[in-house]
Parts: sequence; structure tokens; C-alpha cells
Amino acid sequence: MDIFEEIKVKGFADEYIDPSLDLFAEIEKLKKEKNAVILAHYYQEGDIQDIADYIGDSLGLSQQAAKTDADIIVFAGVHFMAETAKILSPNKKVLLPDLKAGCSLADSCPPHLFKKFKENYPDHLVITYVNCTAELKALSDIVCTSSNAVQIVESLPKEQKIIFGPDRNLGAWVAKKTGRDLVLWNGACMVHEIFSREKITKLKERYPNAKILAHPECEEVILQLADYIGSTTGILKYATNSPNKEFIVATEAGILHQMQKDNPDKTFIPAPPNNTCACNDCPHMKRNTLEKLYLCLKNEMPEIEVPAHIIEKAVKPIERMLEISASLGL
Repeated sequence: MDIFEEIKVKGFADEYIDPSLDLFAEIEKLKKEKNAVILAHYYQEGDIQDIADYIGDSLGLSQQAAKTDADIIVFAGVHFMAETAKILSPNKKVLLPDLKAGCSLADSCPPHLFKKFKENYPDHLVITYVNCTAELKALSDIVCTSSNAVQIVESLPKEQKIIFGPDRNLGAWVAKKTGRDLVLWNGACMVHEIFSREKITKLKERYPNAKILAHPECEEVILQLADYIGSTTGILKYATNSPNKEFIVATEAGILHQMQKDNPDKTFIPAPPNNTCACNDCPHMKRNTLEKLYLCLKNEMPEIEVPAHIIEKAVKPIERMLEISASLGL
């Protein structure tokens, strides 16, 4: 099996790596040689966050992808994030350590079905959450993130009718915060849907002084328990600025790495999911490893490609998001 076939089947080039190799040093060397930059989402494993040039949430990563002068962008995240980087930097080579690092939320909104759904509301403006495919972005008027969704909706005239997709939980939270009547697509993230209200309540009994921090992709029953609701960046900032010393965190457990690094004197407890796992990991995010990141930079593959006609349509709602965000100082 050649390397292209292997990537197609496995999602990455499964080469032997000498166990004595210092992967951190090798990745740093390759970055300089190839003028590459590594962007990593907060949900990546700790080693990947530590080697990254930029760590952030979807909005921060989108902004960084748009302004980097590197020749190669290695996106340590999931497929839709790398697609977004390619849309914003079509002339750069964009790499993803594992091609099969997908997203349950993006998968919950097939573009051909959303197109039919959209046709039922011809007078509605379409806002899609950045956690969606390039094809879905191409069907949108504005893209948003959990950091700016509320502000983007509020920036539009009150009489403007809006379809919001694909995340129904984020959409419902935005509707509640803005008082707007949004038409919601019925999609969701597997990671944020699995938290257990009962287990979080019991955990709170053990840590009565802990603040509960939740991502707006969580279900309403979880958000009702939260002391703070916000994006990964918002959650991180809240924990850093708060005088509290204990926090129960209801989002993907990868964020705890950065929270602990920034606040070594504080305690962060992952909110328990409704399964047998100790914490809530995204299996797609965790497909990326330091080894795969090294091989992807070494071989310059898997490479993310987005058709030119999709880029042409998808870049407009992303640029509109970035313009609105900049005008609002986000």
C-alpha cells in the first residue's frame, strides 16, 4: 500500500517512528525548514497544545488562519477547522494530522438536506455555526462561533428573520439571550449532549464552592446549573479572572490542560458524562497525536483541499463574521 492509499484508508501515514526520536525537537526543526505554523484547538491533547504556535477556539483559530504568513498551516483540530483555514488561505497548503478527525455536529447537518430546509424559509437569513462543513458555509449568509453568536444575531435588524444551524442547543441559548425567534436546525455535538445533570449535581455536593462553567453547546438542563456559560476562550478567561479556586467544567476535557497551566493554584474538575468514562473526550479531536502531527509535517500530507467554487461562496459568510467581530471589538 503506497502512502496515498494508506492515508485514504487509515486517515494518516502509519510510518515507523524511532522511539528515541525527540518529536518536539523534530517538529520545531520541520516548522523552520518548511515555514509552517501549527494551530491547535483547546480540545487537543496536552502535548499538541504545548508544541502549537497558536492555541485557541474556533474564532481565534479562524482569525489566526486568515493572517498567518506561513507557507504551510498544520491544523491540529478537526476537518471543518482545517477547511475553514483553507477557505481563508486558499494559496497555502493546509494539513490535518488525521484525515478522519471529523465532527459529530458537522455530520448532523448534511448540506443537501439543509439546502431543502433553507428553501422552506426564503425570507430568512442563514447563520451557521462554524462547526460545519465547507459546503454548509457556502449555503450561509453569516458564519458565527460560540464566542460571537449572540453579538452577531444582535447586530442584525430585529425584523430580520433568521435560520440558525446546525447546533440546536447553541441556537436555543442564543435565542434566549437575544430574545429573537430563530428557526433551528436539529443538530448537536455528541460531546456536549452526554453530560449528566444528576452526576453534576452530586459532584456539586462534594465541591459546594465550585463554580460550574458550561459551553452553550450543552443541553438546557445542564446550562441551568451553570454559573457561567461561554465559549472555550470565555470559560478559560472566566476561570483565570475569578477569585474562586474550584471549577466544574462542562465542555470537552482537553480545555483543562490550558486551564491548569494558566492557573496552577486552582482545581478543575471535568463534568461527568452519562457513561462509564471518567471525563468527556471528543474521539474525533483525540485522533490527532504528536506522532501523527510529526508525520503529517514531514510528508506534507494529509492535505485538505476545498473546491474553488465552494471556497468562493464559503469565504463570504466567514469574512462577514470576521468583519462584524472586528467592528464589535471581539
